[in-house]
Amino acid sequence: MSNTPSAPRFGVTAAEAIEGSSPLASLMSRLRDAERRLATVRGCLPAAWHDQVSSGTLDEQGWVLLARSPAVAAKLRQLAPRLEQALTDAGWPALPLRIRLAKTGGS
Repeated sequence: MSNTPSAPRFGVTAAEAIEGSSPLASLMSRLRDAERRLATVRGCLPAAWHDQVSSGTLDEQGWVLLARSPAVAAKLRQLAPRLEQALTDAGWPALPLRIRLAKTGGS
């Protein structure tokens, strides 16, 4: 049996980096919460809209819900009180819901 030391390990996986960094772990937690909130909100929307709505940023000031068209954004603004109530009923802390138009690719 050889006494040669094993090669040092310089790399870490993304999961290890996230777990080892408080800011990254916090970011991942907010991303997961935003996706869970989106799942709650989608339950209040017509199935045809599910691909028209996505989650934006989530922070202490509120949560952004992104719409892929101006028409969907306008309807989401009308539904905002109902969506906020659904989130509260699902146990999420009350946060303002902000509706924004998603930016599309291109110039």
